[in-house]
Amino acid sequence: MSAARPDIAVPAETTDPGYGRGVALVLLAGGCWSLGGLLVRLVEYAGEWQILLYRSATLVVLLLSVLGWRYRGGLADAFLRAGSASVIGAACIAISFASFIYALTHASVATAVLLLSTAPFLSAALARVVLGERVRRGTWIAMTVALAGVAVMVARGQEIGSLAGVLAALLAACGFSGFTVAQRFGKANDMMPTVCLAGAMGVLLACGVLAMGGGAGGFGVSPRDLLVCATMGVVQVGLGLMLYTVGSRHVPAAQLALLSLTEVVLAPLWVWLALDEVPDGWMLAGGGIVFAAVVGQALGSLRRRPPPALVD
Repeated sequence: MSAARPDIAVPAETTDPGYGRGVALVLLAGGCWSLGGLLVRLVEYAGEWQILLYRSATLVVLLLSVLGWRYRGGLADAFLRAGSASVIGAACIAISFASFIYALTHASVATAVLLLSTAPFLSAALARVVLGERVRRGTWIAMTVALAGVAVMVARGQEIGSLAGVLAALLAACGFSGFTVAQRFGKANDMMPTVCLAGAMGVLLACGVLAMGGGAGGFGVSPRDLLVCATMGVVQVGLGLMLYTVGSRHVPAAQLALLSLTEVVLAPLWVWLALDEVPDGWMLAGGGIVFAAVVGQALGSLRRRPPPALVD
């Protein structure tokens, strides 16, 4: 009788027919997120909390439009079906956004980026506990190589920053990991409402901070800055999170966070092309290492196939 050995654990990516598509979507999500650095540089006067407010508000409008068109009258049911995992995931990514903004203002950019890049390891540990997802040895190696590459990229950023900034960067990494695992937990349902809820939480948080005088200039921004923030909400964050959410249904949590590190590689490239800011040798070398780790992980997993059935 032909049967597969039940005691042999088959990696999820070898059995999910949508795995290759999921990998491509997550890589594209990282590409969208990588536009953040360039878009922030194009902002003239708006501060961090103003950017968060109008970026999040645009994100909410986008997602409500997409979900409203998709479900046509059943919008409330879509949020209910997403369940508690959606609420938890939204809270996690909203915390990640806010914490990263705080980290950028209280720690060096190098420190914030490096600590955020620990997210694949945190996702792997959390997914193992919550979902029982095992991580292949090759994925551990790729994550380690990628983290080393990020360290090389930021090697010239000597300043660390305050302890509060460092802790905020770690909290941002934890929040992103929590969002990733929550998306995997609820993959049987449409988890797009998670992104919409995250945007709404971002709006409330930014409004609270600005109302208490936490941002210079209050709520007012120039038309140019508003347009840039809207582009962030639609393309950089909105499209990126939608692609990531769909891809998360087919890709294990550790690989999700690893593959999304394309953001770190591409971010300085866009600034280089658009603003003619040439990255230094450390940035190029580290980016090459991260890129090699991400591509190697993607191609290595796509080459894997389920083991043949064994004959008893």
